Amino acid sequence: MDAKEFFTSINWRPTSERNPTYGILALMAGTASVTGLAMLVAVPFSLGAAIYIAEFATGKMRESLKVLVELLAAIPSVVWGFVGMTIMNPLIIEFFDVPVGLSVLNAGVILGLMAAPIMTTIAEDALKAVPDSYREAAEAMGATRWQVVFKVVLPAAKSGLMAAVLLGVGRGFGETMAVLMASGHAINLPTSPFDSVRALTATIAAELGDTARGSDHYGVLFTLGIFLFVVTFVINLTADIVVKGVGRK
Repeated sequence: MDAKEFFTSINWRPTSERNPTYGILALMAGTASVTGLAMLVAVPFSLGAAIYIAEFATGKMRESLKVLVELLAAIPSVVWGFVGMTIMNPLIIEFFDVPVGLSVLNAGVILGLMAAPIMTTIAEDALKAVPDSYREAAEAMGATRWQVVFKVVLPAAKSGLMAAVLLGVGRGFGETMAVLMASGHAINLPTSPFDSVRALTATIAAELGDTARGSDHYGVLFTLGIFLFVVTFVINLTADIVVKGVGRK
């Protein structure tokens, strides 16, 4: 297997009898596009929810919202994939007048909703870790509640917020079932949110069970798994370094 072809070719034909090819460029592009769109959905939603829960909600409202976030995090990925197939798919077809609703948009929205709860929890912990003396000092100088949040609390909690975003990205790269069900599972270089794509994780899940043990195809799928492990490890390591590095400052 040529490493250059492996990373730069869009041709994924592992079962071809004459010329099997193992190019993962389209798979990487599909994974990146879905994860990128998911972060566009999840980051504003999760940071906004975390700010409201940590800084504005009080009493029973705060506890109810925290329980709701935890319940959303507990929903299995196959349920989210089912939602993508049965609810999001016809909605996208109807509202955007496209032939197929299983696409980058569908998988990105579903994955964003899946990543948002864990990001919200981590971001809220980071905001609550900011000492109350910071808020009291800013309010004593005449700052409004929103000025305290944007000028004091968010800068002080930036390491934890960055870690929350990076962990959300790692969740996006590693998700399997929901992406398999909602993305269309077609090998494409996406040019719009309405294109069907195939993710790296979905490829492993769909093909490993039907692959002969010890074959080239079997080895390539394990190589995909190692590649995904390295990517998610680097993302999580970066999040850890960001938290510790910024914390020392």
